[in-house]
Amino acid sequence: MTARPYVLLSAATSVDGYLDDTSPDRLRLSNAADFDRVDQVRAESDAILIGANTMRRDNPRLLVNSEERRAKRIADGRSEYPLKVTVTASGDLSSDLNFWHHGGSKLVVTVDSAVEKVRATLGDLADVVSVGPELDWGRALDELGRRGVGRLMVEGGGTIHTQLMSQGLADEVHLAIAPLLVGQPEAARFLGAADYPGGSTARMKVLEVRAIDDVVLIRYAPKERS
Repeated sequence: MTARPYVLLSAATSVDGYLDDTSPDRLRLSNAADFDRVDQVRAESDAILIGANTMRRDNPRLLVNSEERRAKRIADGRSEYPLKVTVTASGDLSSDLNFWHHGGSKLVVTVDSAVEKVRATLGDLADVVSVGPELDWGRALDELGRRGVGRLMVEGGGTIHTQLMSQGLADEVHLAIAPLLVGQPEAARFLGAADYPGGSTARMKVLEVRAIDDVVLIRYAPKERS
């Protein structure tokens, strides 16, 4: 049986746990040094995943920006860019988004009822695969493992982070905490309400705590709980 990828959740939040505020413009939480750290983590990954909602809201290119890091990937016998993956149950995607037109290969993970819709929308911009009648994260990770993905970086949004954490599928969490407060209940949060493994008293192992200018990076091992 093909091994599933090592799943790393990556997020930047405010001190009160928000990924963004409710303004039309994206809230810049990280600083330049932390963005460079994220670029390094991307370069070390075989695939980068975001949800369709995040793609529609932020319209990211989701690239490894450093030429040196891309050159090292090629020298190591890897593709210049990691595989870019998105997940959608509705199939509501636009072919105009930056995601499709920058970087290397793209993959859409969807459900049976949306496969043809996504293929008709995207054409040859991406490979499209269904994981069954409903979104099944186990089957999605199995599919990525079959495609040679050993290390998967997940960059949101909050719904996907919540699903992977609550199903015990995250191997590592990188949480960059910015010295900001959002305080808007309707804004997007890193994690939502869920039945998390071990309940509210299960303490995750801390792998690292590091200041990156005015941002604090905390690395957790969520499967190691006491």
